[in-house]
Amino acid sequence: MSSSLILTHYQTMARYNAWMNDKLYTAAGTLSDAQRSEDRGAFFGSIHSTLNHILLADLIWLQRFATADWDFPSLEGLSFEPVMDITGLDMQLHTDFPALTDERQVVDAAIRDWANTDLSEAVLDDDLYYINLSQQRKTTLPMSTCVSHFFNHQTHHRGQVTTLLSQMGVDHGSTDMIAMPPEA
Repeated sequence: MSSSLILTHYQTMARYNAWMNDKLYTAAGTLSDAQRSEDRGAFFGSIHSTLNHILLADLIWLQRFATADWDFPSLEGLSFEPVMDITGLDMQLHTDFPALTDERQVVDAAIRDWANTDLSEAVLDDDLYYINLSQQRKTTLPMSTCVSHFFNHQTHHRGQVTTLLSQMGVDHGSTDMIAMPPEA
């Protein structure tokens, strides 16, 4: 696949990410704090903790991208302070759901800007050097692989959230990318 097609795909994934997060946060917002925080046996336990993990992982990857050798102005307004002192992939960024929602919206806007204005074919053809948190070792991967993982990780864990919401009888609507409304 050509780099230009891959870039277009990532731009679509950034839009899909924001659309799905909006849908899931809206659906989760119909629940009480106790319902969102109840351990339901998912990998990160609760709906809230799973949504928190997705945001945490996004910030970890965005911090890696922002501190690499490329110029990404759209990421400059994000706060990476929490991920600098990470205690684990289950570290809580926000116990308050409105605060988690607010930060999610800020990060999603930055992801869309990054994919649409900062990401380029040249960047995607380069390598990313970073420290793997779980293995504490230097890692080198193609940037395109890292960006694919970034979006795939979000989708994977949102699938867990949709299952938990469905089990609770909460309608989150279609999650299919082809159901995403066209851009205005």
